[in-house]
Amino acid sequence: MSDTGEIIKTLGDFGRFQWRLLMLVTLASPSLAFHMFSQLFMVLEEPHHCNTSWFNAIGLNLTEEERLNLTLPQKPDGTFEECLMYTPVDWDLDAIVQYGLNSTEKCRRGWVYPSNQEPSLLTQFDLVCDWEDLNDISQSIYMLGLLAGALVSGLLSDRFGRRPSLLLSMLIEGVFGVATAFAPNFYLYIAFRFLVGASVSGVVISSLALATEWVGIVYRPHTVIISHAAFSVGQMILAGLAYAFRDWRTLQLAGSAPVFALFFYLWILPESARWLVTKGKTEEAKRLLQKASSVNKRAIPLKLLDELTPDKTVSAGIWELFRNPHMGKVTFVLSAVWFVSSLAYYGLSLNVGGFGFDIYLTQAIFGAVEIPGRLSCIFLVQWLGRKKCQSSALLLGGTCCLLIAVIPKDLPILVTLFATTGKFIMSGSLSISYVYSAELFPTIVRQTGVGWCQTAARLAGIISPLIGLLGKYHPSIPVVIFGSAAVAGGLLACLLPETCGKELPDCMDDIAHYQRQVLGWFGRLVHLFIPLPFFYIHVFVLELLTWLCFLAVWSPQGS
Repeated sequence: MSDTGEIIKTLGDFGRFQWRLLMLVTLASPSLAFHMFSQLFMVLEEPHHCNTSWFNAIGLNLTEEERLNLTLPQKPDGTFEECLMYTPVDWDLDAIVQYGLNSTEKCRRGWVYPSNQEPSLLTQFDLVCDWEDLNDISQSIYMLGLLAGALVSGLLSDRFGRRPSLLLSMLIEGVFGVATAFAPNFYLYIAFRFLVGASVSGVVISSLALATEWVGIVYRPHTVIISHAAFSVGQMILAGLAYAFRDWRTLQLAGSAPVFALFFYLWILPESARWLVTKGKTEEAKRLLQKASSVNKRAIPLKLLDELTPDKTVSAGIWELFRNPHMGKVTFVLSAVWFVSSLAYYGLSLNVGGFGFDIYLTQAIFGAVEIPGRLSCIFLVQWLGRKKCQSSALLLGGTCCLLIAVIPKDLPILVTLFATTGKFIMSGSLSISYVYSAELFPTIVRQTGVGWCQTAARLAGIISPLIGLLGKYHPSIPVVIFGSAAVAGGLLACLLPETCGKELPDCMDDIAHYQRQVLGWFGRLVHLFIPLPFFYIHVFVLELLTWLCFLAVWSPQGS
């Protein structure tokens, strides 16, 4: 084991240098929340009906209401059909008034939006009727970008360093975030969103490494959770921006452009000393450690610096996560925990407008409750340990989702209360997952391992909007899926070893002391009844059913 951890103790576990680094990492977090949830405010439902301009030349002297009465069918409640129109005919006005029109068809020339609101994605690209599911599908494609970024950025961060990976990801985020505001069609908008999603994963993964590898044992949760709290602040900022800027292009610019103000990182952002040591760049690591000690006003004994030697283990790669049997088991359980945490979190977050209250207020509340939910984890993970907190959060969050399914829909206050409580708990679960994963994976494969776990989380993010489509068959189906998956993940989390108070492992040999902690008596009991293969078969079946539902919903549009 290298002496990096001992040197960090000497220069200060959480001195001025680490505080500055934490502030830099935190500044990059609010924009990530904007990209994650901004589309929810760009597709707000608006009244619409078919464009019946074919009738204008016939009914020149009629009022707008009279024209609509003659060209649009009505629902039983007396309102106009939104997706149907009477088939155009070559009759004159008297014949149409006398005999009426009976044959209907889908909208032929687009739609009209009488409210004359500011342009939104919905009105500009006609995401209504047969095309309304494109909203959820595009959100899934954004999550697919997060998945692609998780697959690539972890490997890039381990191979080329945390600093280059973070800077590159921020550049991509800014360029394509701004480009999204000028997308001329919805398909290019989706493509840009995919690239933004990939960059967001890169920012998250690289900033996580810098937040954990520069601080001492006790302060590792502080750095990760405080940066996550900034993500929650970003959700509240999003609510204010969306309320102020109703034009979707202006909103997109307002949330994307500020990232360019952070490119002073080029001159002040440090690399991870741990990463430098594992890559054999000890002289560069020594200079960086001495700079940190100078900022913290703490001296590092020369003997410690002289003993700093490069690690001789094999280079990082995904296969290294499974070559060691214990590491493979931890990787599979962690990926399952990330999957169910993200599934429930996004399931609640992306339904912010479905609880019966003003969407702007609900978004602000959702962001506000996450802050104490995440910050409380700083103390809980130190007091109770990582494993108990992770398991309890998933069990309680899953229970809240299941309770939503049985609450009558005519009690929106109670539904929102349990949804807010579930969001409070699941946000904490995600923060614990980041801390837990950073402590379980050795430095040599830490970012690769976190990237693998984020891959599982992004898979959950991809299918979460599609699971929402199942609500067309019964409104309780999505929350039951979210809740049951979270409860199963809470039981699986009992299989993980405890890391509270342990030094960060740097190589595969350093994780040997965890071996005896895996599968304690309760873990063996859970492993007996809920084996990992069964869990992943369940996930596969869940994805298959979701895609079949998507195809069933989407197939009429292709006919």
